Amino acid sequence: MRGRPLLYTSYEDEQALLPTWTKRIAVAVLLGFLVILIPFQLVPGFRFLGEGDWMTLLGLVAIFAIGALGLHILTGLGGQVSLGQAFFMGVGAYTAAALGGPSGKALLGLGLPMWVWLPAAGLVAAFVGVLVAPTAVRVRGIYLAIVTLGLVFVGQWLWINWVSLTGGSQSGRRFPNFEFRLWGEEGDPIVDLTADSVWFGVDVSGEVKTYLFLIVLLIVFAVVAKNIQRTRSGRAFMAIRDRDVAAEVMGVAEARNKALAFAISSFYAGVCGALWGSFIGLLIPESFSLFLSIQFLAILLIGGVGTVTGTLLGATFVTLLPRLVRDFTELLGDTAQGDGLFAGIADIFVSTGLDDFGLISTLPGTSPGFTVFQFNLILYGVLLIVFLVFEPLGLYGIWIRIKNYWRSWPFSY
Repeated sequence: MRGRPLLYTSYEDEQALLPTWTKRIAVAVLLGFLVILIPFQLVPGFRFLGEGDWMTLLGLVAIFAIGALGLHILTGLGGQVSLGQAFFMGVGAYTAAALGGPSGKALLGLGLPMWVWLPAAGLVAAFVGVLVAPTAVRVRGIYLAIVTLGLVFVGQWLWINWVSLTGGSQSGRRFPNFEFRLWGEEGDPIVDLTADSVWFGVDVSGEVKTYLFLIVLLIVFAVVAKNIQRTRSGRAFMAIRDRDVAAEVMGVAEARNKALAFAISSFYAGVCGALWGSFIGLLIPESFSLFLSIQFLAILLIGGVGTVTGTLLGATFVTLLPRLVRDFTELLGDTAQGDGLFAGIADIFVSTGLDDFGLISTLPGTSPGFTVFQFNLILYGVLLIVFLVFEPLGLYGIWIRIKNYWRSWPFSY
């Protein structure tokens, strides 16, 4: 109702995906910004976002957001703390490599088209998740985290030693490209997302095409995740999360719903791993490490546990953070080598030589200080502590505070 956006006259209106016109317009503007304005460099002052390196980085944001949405379903909705996201990503990635990679004597590969290996990566990961679920549902809390943590170490041992599938330690293997082909088609693919082309008289790079494809996939997976939250199963997940014993007493099948949450989350992770491998092109088995799982947990906690919006915000923040730290470090390094007040301040934070002591080293290995990678690890830890202590709802909680302030302005209630 006009002027009373929180007044609903039916359950259907209240449970709508976008219940208010404000949200519908905001989502339409955001989609236009992501799909049209950014890739085609139509935003004044932000045209650099449409360049190749930033398109690659934003495509990586979309891939990691898909994997984080899977963890959101398992941990945010189901309340099952998991550190095994890297393992299921590895399952999906190497399923895609085995099915879509070129056939050869040294490495497994069937050369199947993308419309086969991409969904198969999610299905195989979901099947493995179902196999793991009976063991995982017997424990909860920190014990479940330890069980899923063990999966990461088992997976790393498996990927390193299964050389015919993964290419072996420090060597890796090539993953299939983003190409759409018919079954057994020879020659050029129907659609090659990695090659430059012309659309309606406009030159479109391979990076932009890949980015648009990943954004479309992200929209589909985000809508599915949001709708799962509104289904009977989604409500069962949240009931188990809030009080599992009470939910079971009320008739919620705890074991079945936990297994279902594991399967859905594993499907998301498998697709994420397949997309990541094909997007990067070459991955080594060591890529699917504990640190990768920690990254996804950081996405969830920093963005906001239990919300799709928070998960997307967290994926954007955590994925872009290393690039922003690197660019800011380079800026401080250039400033420190100049003259003036700002040069002295910048010199405190960066180290530019053997005898120069600073927090971050601009010459890793030859000057004291943390490398950018080490500093990012520290920053992840600090941010996790800060958000857990001061803002448990993460970036989504900050957004809610801002929205509520303007909703009640100029009054405080």
